[in-house]
Amino acid sequence: MLARDWYYNERGRIGLEPVVASIYDRHDDSDRRARAALTMLGVQKGWRVADIGCGNAVLATEAALMGAEVDAVDISPAMLRLAEVYARDRRAPVRMQSAGLLSFAYQPNSYDLIVSEFTLHHLPDFWKAVAMSRIHAALKPGANFYLRDIVFVSMPDGSERSVEQWADFHIKNHDFVRDSVVTHMRDEYSTFGWVMERMLTEVGFTLVSADYHAPMHGTYLLQKPGGQG
Repeated sequence: MLARDWYYNERGRIGLEPVVASIYDRHDDSDRRARAALTMLGVQKGWRVADIGCGNAVLATEAALMGAEVDAVDISPAMLRLAEVYARDRRAPVRMQSAGLLSFAYQPNSYDLIVSEFTLHHLPDFWKAVAMSRIHAALKPGANFYLRDIVFVSMPDGSERSVEQWADFHIKNHDFVRDSVVTHMRDEYSTFGWVMERMLTEVGFTLVSADYHAPMHGTYLLQKPGGQG
């Protein structure tokens, strides 16, 4: 077996501190929004569903309450502790897996739906493609991948405006917190929407829809070709 010391270290960068997890430990309407998304995606009793980068497992829990067999996957021990409490309090049978996009365990062609929200941008583009390929392999033919992430919808204007001016424009016009935008652009790996679409289709997905909103968010519905027509 090849040594994997060159492999990207997911655990070295994201979500390992309790302070990171604490921002998710709050009460809002996330359960309602999760149910709406799952209903839109047509989740049925008996489906096998994975939520990769599950956070505090709101969506995973709602899927389990709808009768799906759910794997809640997160690289952060702190997040998984919150997820376990959230699912237990709601008596939802959710399986927890301590892993990330590059390391989650799966059998090929086994999932009816995979969801990943605001997780992929932690990976550089090369490893994004590796992660998407793994998700593609894990899905049953005809099954869907629902992806939400931070992406750049518009491009810097080159000589027209500097990157700093471009960032300031979006901060001022879309009510973003400057420190979080600066930290994200400097230390994380969001990419352009058109790059994301190309990577998704290159690994084999059919792009069903792409919705860009609030200039740095993108929502994608992808399908693995095949299955019954």
